[in-house]
Amino acid sequence: MTEVIDGKAFSAKLRENIKHQVSDLKAQHNLVPGLAVVLVGEDPASQVYVRSKGKQTIEAGMNSIEHKLDETTSEEVLLKLIDEMNNDDSVNGILVQLPLPDHIDSDKVLATIKPEKDVDGFHVINVGRLSTWTGKPMIPCTPLGSIMLLKDKLGSLSGLDAVVVGRSNIVGKPMAALLLQESCTVTVAHSRTKNLQEVCRRADIVVAAVGRPEMIPGDWIKPGATVIDVGINRIQTPEGKNKLVGDVDYASASQVAGAITPVPGGVGPMTIACLLANALTATCRQNGLADPDFG
Repeated sequence: MTEVIDGKAFSAKLRENIKHQVSDLKAQHNLVPGLAVVLVGEDPASQVYVRSKGKQTIEAGMNSIEHKLDETTSEEVLLKLIDEMNNDDSVNGILVQLPLPDHIDSDKVLATIKPEKDVDGFHVINVGRLSTWTGKPMIPCTPLGSIMLLKDKLGSLSGLDAVVVGRSNIVGKPMAALLLQESCTVTVAHSRTKNLQEVCRRADIVVAAVGRPEMIPGDWIKPGATVIDVGINRIQTPEGKNKLVGDVDYASASQVAGAITPVPGGVGPMTIACLLANALTATCRQNGLADPDFG
């Protein structure tokens, strides 16, 4: 019988773990992690996400710092704000909510954040550290949450055949790097991969991060495989209602897989929890302390 991987329950436990470690950090070292989020403009989805981040940051005992800037804010003003936060010891993590308005160069903005405060893990130095596993990278939140779920379900991943469907810088590529670090045999596939069905069907682990609703059906899944569905797609039902679905056809895949994440309630809740984990990790590293233990 297929096991449903409950990301909501796992993330709740992770946030509780973080809350206890933040409390210990304050009691033992008089340190409180400060997480700064910058929102430029009025994008509705970004506003909801930022509110959720702020709420969970406070619940974890951290300082939540929010900068909400007007849509017309210049790139120069935004870069100056980031520079100020880079040099502010009370700010341990900096996250600039994407997408940014068209007149602002996102790559330039992300490159301005100090790598040790880059809790999104998007800075090119963190990307390089993750790819080569040299130094201590900040790991992008969604791949970090996905690998946590996989290790919790399967234990050691060593020797398993893993396929990542999707090659984005945010999920696909860092996910492949994390799986390689766990000694998996990794294939990075995408929408143009020839014989994609056969590539997926041989895998013990399928991570779907291609951004196409229900692209991967159950007959692409090896019986007993573990499926991590990163996709979040809003579609309209025949009744005219909006519905969230993943990149995997859950109805058919759940009849074949050994374990699978649902959408919603799978990988999604892990993203903010891992953002808090990264903020705590960044705080410890900036103060010469050992990395926190997330189990």
